[in-house]
Amino acid sequence: MHDLSPARLRPLADTSTSAVVAGFIAMLTGYTSSLVLMFQAGQAAGLTDGQISSWIWSLSIGMAICCIGLSLRYRAPIMIAWSTPGAALLITSLPGVPYGEAIGAYILASGLIVLIGLTGTFDRMMRRIPGSLAAALLAGVLFKIGLEICVAAEQQPVLVVAMLLAYLLGKRLLPRYAVLAALIVGSVLAGLFGLLNFEQFELQLAVPEWTTPSFSLAAAISIGIPLFIVAMASQNLPGMAVLRANGYDVPASPLLTTTGLTSILLAPFGSHGIHMAAISAAICAGPEAHEDPQKRYTAAIWCGVFYGIAGIFGATLAALFSALPKALILSIAALALFASIIGGLTQAMSEPKEREAALITFLVTASGMTLFSVGSAFWGIVAGLLTLAILNWGKQDADR
Repeated sequence: MHDLSPARLRPLADTSTSAVVAGFIAMLTGYTSSLVLMFQAGQAAGLTDGQISSWIWSLSIGMAICCIGLSLRYRAPIMIAWSTPGAALLITSLPGVPYGEAIGAYILASGLIVLIGLTGTFDRMMRRIPGSLAAALLAGVLFKIGLEICVAAEQQPVLVVAMLLAYLLGKRLLPRYAVLAALIVGSVLAGLFGLLNFEQFELQLAVPEWTTPSFSLAAAISIGIPLFIVAMASQNLPGMAVLRANGYDVPASPLLTTTGLTSILLAPFGSHGIHMAAISAAICAGPEAHEDPQKRYTAAIWCGVFYGIAGIFGATLAALFSALPKALILSIAALALFASIIGGLTQAMSEPKEREAALITFLVTASGMTLFSVGSAFWGIVAGLLTLAILNWGKQDADR
């Protein structure tokens, strides 16, 4: 585990160009992955443009505060993101529910997470998961994102191949700036090919809108409980696994408590919950962010800064991201995660007695399967632990 002594906390001195780039790419990846889902859910539920804008503002400000505050507190790249599976769930569950009752359900879900954090239950569970399975879970979560570069190559082969070549040359000549080189080349080519479209872009400040929460059993069952389960299984579990797989032994309980309380405070403005991040965390916790593991916390701080800026201008975020070609965004996210995927797979296969369990964890997680409305990250770790128990139960006693 990395030495994270307080005396070494110097954010400005510890930062680097690669950390700033990692923070920006993490923010870009987080927003582009699910921003459209939130607009879709809001429009399906009949929310006004102001309410949707306030929703994005509240999530962004919460993520900014928690990313910066927690990363400084624990001197680790602690990444926070909104619940993407939760946003997808709201597309079908939010319509027909009074908005005040939906806000009440958000508060219920976040309150349950605070309760889990205060009791320390999740922390104890995480410490019982072998490191190889946590690494396999990380690799599985990131694998599908890595594959997206192939999908992007079908759409814009010249753009993607040029970005890949820039990345590989960067890895050979200036490894810390390989992702930045790919981003610059991709942006320049997108401009030359006429793929950038800023016609719909208009700068507007987001205005928070308060909605008084109310509580109903129907909203608690249809929105609150599912949001809680999805957040724990699809966000907090893989998010903590990313930190542990990268050598950061940060206690889970205060992270859950902090994000849960922040979510409760921001729920009346539309926040459906902020939680531990996995994919964007891997970008900031990996070697591409900073060559020194003790200074990678600065990448998460920069991501928090970009979250804050994006939240202030939340009303125009969708137009900004729609101006960038999808192939560029998919490719840069995949390239930024290469090192983390390599590290996860390497660590997953490092223990001979745990290789089958790690492989099954990786396969189930990478499949993207959903069972009983719970995502593949949860089932991946369950399958891995069951495999480990079947193959190794009682063997240690027999060996003695």
